Amino acid sequence: MKRQEAAKRATINDVARVAGVSRALVSLVLRGSPKVSAERKQAVEEAIAALDYRPSNAARWLASGRTRIVGVLLDDLANPWFVEMLDGLQSVLGEKNLRMVLGDPTYLARPGESPVSAFMELRVDGLIIAGDVRPDDNLLRATAHTPTVVAGVRAFELPTADLVTNDDVAGARSAVEHLIGLGHRDIAYLSAPTGSAALRASAYQDIMRRQGLEEFIRVVQTDLSEHSGFEAMNSLIDGGRTPTAVLAANDILAVGALSAADDHGIDVPSQLSLIGYDNTYLAAIRHLSLTSVDPVSRDVGIRAAQLLLERMDDPSLPQRTHVLPPRLVVRRSTAPAPTA
Repeated sequence: MKRQEAAKRATINDVARVAGVSRALVSLVLRGSPKVSAERKQAVEEAIAALDYRPSNAARWLASGRTRIVGVLLDDLANPWFVEMLDGLQSVLGEKNLRMVLGDPTYLARPGESPVSAFMELRVDGLIIAGDVRPDDNLLRATAHTPTVVAGVRAFELPTADLVTNDDVAGARSAVEHLIGLGHRDIAYLSAPTGSAALRASAYQDIMRRQGLEEFIRVVQTDLSEHSGFEAMNSLIDGGRTPTAVLAANDILAVGALSAADDHGIDVPSQLSLIGYDNTYLAAIRHLSLTSVDPVSRDVGIRAAQLLLERMDDPSLPQRTHVLPPRLVVRRSTAPAPTA
């Protein structure tokens, strides 16, 4: 092969010339047609390999009217909660030969531009909105004509989008009931300005009131970062009445709270029990061994992908909501309340 042939991007015409066949026959091979003889198919495949030929997605889009791309808009790529959810999405979408393109509003949008604009430029076949993404007019317009599923959050509603999430209320309730069952009364909650955290805060306060523990209710606001969890726990300790147990709105906050307790010489779990939320890989680290609520994120991803495929096939489907039950994963960060 000439060096100049290898340097430029090969076309379907180059493949046909090297294989000694027509362009139409190369197209049949690319589509997996059974009408091509084994000998000619081998010649085309060898030419494709020699030329490092890659079919033009743009051309296929024009021919089929579909891009085979699903845009996934995440509210925070740094949050490990998304790992399991994305794995669930990929397990379904990958089987259908659909590609995911990920985007975070912080990095995706140009100044003054909606974060969904980049996906619309790609003409994605479907959208997954994951986490507390703030809806704007462009997002509302995009979801009106693009099949969309909201995954993992109930903070907002898109009129034409399906919703798949875990039951935040049930998850927080199970965590607080676990702590009460261990004899804890002074239980605090580390919250955040998100819809999910607010639902969990409401559930925490409700179960505390139901158990006659109103006087112990304390909700400390954070920004969901490890540092804010550290500062929130410090404020509880420095306030003069250290709780015997803390439920955090996510695992990252709980790790920050654990660091603050360690700085003050407070032992976890003999003096302080900690529970996180999301059951991320952080919770399972042996040194941390954090009790955490598992929001079945992979199952949420699987169901979200299934609903999206159904909506892509039939955009006229009625709006659907699926709320999956979470489960509490008990590890070493919780123990019976310390005795006076």
